[in-house]
Amino acid sequence: MRTYVQQIMLGTVTGSPQQARNTLAAIKAAGYDGVELNRFMVHPSSMMVRLMTRAAGMPTGNGGKLDWHALLQESGLAVASLHADLGSLEREVDAVADEALRFGTHTVVITGMYRFDYSDETAVRDLAARLNRCGQALQRHGVQLLYHNHNVELLHVAPGLRAYDVLLSDTDPEAVNFEFDSYWFTDGGADAAAWMERLGSRMKLWHINDRGARQSGPAMTPILKCDSMELGDGNMDLERLWAIAARNGVEDVVLESHRNWVDKDPVKSLTRSAQWLNERK
Repeated sequence: MRTYVQQIMLGTVTGSPQQARNTLAAIKAAGYDGVELNRFMVHPSSMMVRLMTRAAGMPTGNGGKLDWHALLQESGLAVASLHADLGSLEREVDAVADEALRFGTHTVVITGMYRFDYSDETAVRDLAARLNRCGQALQRHGVQLLYHNHNVELLHVAPGLRAYDVLLSDTDPEAVNFEFDSYWFTDGGADAAAWMERLGSRMKLWHINDRGARQSGPAMTPILKCDSMELGDGNMDLERLWAIAARNGVEDVVLESHRNWVDKDPVKSLTRSAQWLNERK
């Protein structure tokens, strides 16, 4: 599989053109094939986006002011996909498709909905319909649409029926498929492997991460907080997940870890995770 780094990890290390060059060079040297871009990070982002990403521990930084076309061309790194928001797709699908193609990717990913009630069955079925319309519009440009999950899609909309069940059943496989994030479903208490098996060939991209606790020395309590970990350092059964992804035909895997980086350094973290990935490429 080809390996990529999600741009959200890079907000604090791409603040200037030279810093971005250094970071992209480190990604290349670690053995990654490229990056996965976010529209809100290749353009100047709104105050709301900056506040939300900072609160999540992954600030967007100043990268939106940089020339990412030039930086990526210079680095020799490819682009796995372009993350976008559903509102932008509905307002300007032609522009989003054109931007993805100019970055050399035929894939646009919806990253999940903010201020959206995933426990409301009617709302989730309407979301599936909106995704179908956007996916069909992108198809006219030769671009595929994927939906990226977090953990909120595990909410029940009815007894025995989760929001993700509805998104799977109500979206047209010809127009909408999935970028599966195994970390977030594990975080939500679900069996990520079972969901990957169910997705089958509809799983087009895989967001990979590990999950566990970081502790050295005596602990104050026997209960530790779990968070993102470098690949192989946590407790997820990544070997099993890797095998399922391969059977599903996944060709591109994207590392996305969250703020709990070794030495609080995203470049050190992605370099350490690359060791695990490179042994399996």
